[in-house]
Amino acid sequence: MVSDTLVGVLGFAVVVGLFVWAYRDATRVDVSRPLLWAVAVAGAFAVGVCLYLFTDAPMTGVIMTSNTGLVLYGFEREVTVEDDDPAEPGQLP
Repeated sequence: MVSDTLVGVLGFAVVVGLFVWAYRDATRVDVSRPLLWAVAVAGAFAVGVCLYLFTDAPMTGVIMTSNTGLVLYGFEREVTVEDDDPAEPGQLP
């Protein structure tokens, strides 16, 4: 079908874009092992695209799988970027 081909082509383009973005961002922010995080982000999205194209997986599972790498990288980035100063009483960070 045309829609499956379009999903495949756009999915591949997004996987490549996510890989480049995650690697550049992880390098810029000084996250340890930027190549591993780029592979995790792009790989999880690629698995989600493959689930959509080649299986009858429920859409919620496809979405959850596709977002897993981005969410985990977001947590790691937040931990890396946060400062080590103790919290001030009565103030939000």
